[in-house]
Amino acid sequence: MPEEKREENQTELEESEVEDVVTEEPEPGEGSAPVALSPEEEIRQLEAQLVEAEQKAAEYLDGLQRSQASFANYRKRTEAEQVSWRGVANAALLGRFLPVLDDFERAFQALPEELAEHPWLGGISLIQRKIAGILEAENVKPIQLQPGDAFDPLYHQAVLYQEVAGFEDGQIVAEVERGYILGERVLRPASVVVAKAPPRAPEPEVEVEPELEADVVDVEVVADDPCCCGDDEPNATQDPA
Repeated sequence: MPEEKREENQTELEESEVEDVVTEEPEPGEGSAPVALSPEEEIRQLEAQLVEAEQKAAEYLDGLQRSQASFANYRKRTEAEQVSWRGVANAALLGRFLPVLDDFERAFQALPEELAEHPWLGGISLIQRKIAGILEAENVKPIQLQPGDAFDPLYHQAVLYQEVAGFEDGQIVAEVERGYILGERVLRPASVVVAKAPPRAPEPEVEVEPELEADVVDVEVVADDPCCCGDDEPNATQDPA
């Protein structure tokens, strides 16, 4: 008997739940079917969405192209700066070899005759050739000049100006210290002696003849002067005849 009552109660509960579900009305706006659009309106919406998508794609493409161009310019600029920095660093380093090479040349120019055939001199000469070879391998070349060449301030540095016979003003007379260039960069200008023109002789002074002055006689006319009177007029100082 108790089991039958339990089954009846369960069936009553299930029937009441079903009735509640059936009797519940959907709220307005929920579960309602979407409003059907006409084919023309759907086409308009699709066209508007397509135009919007194309505009966004064009904006994204323009931004991408600008970013790529900026990156390419940045890479070119950094590469050029690196080349310039390497050139400056190499120039500064190679410039330190030049005084050493000058010292070797001065030493060989002042070499005593009794040491000219000494075997020790061959090793010193080999060191000089190695230094010169390193500079030549790095494209360092001496500035070529001859006496009589025109002075160029880009490649030459004047240490003395003097009057020298046979040379015109501005011509190079002699080289004091050799100059070097690295490609188109001047590592060290050549120190030279430059000729200057002799001073000009003073021009003779030209004597100017004085102009002939015309003799002018100033005549003062005085009304009361008796000398100014004519012969026909009687003189007041003479007695009448």
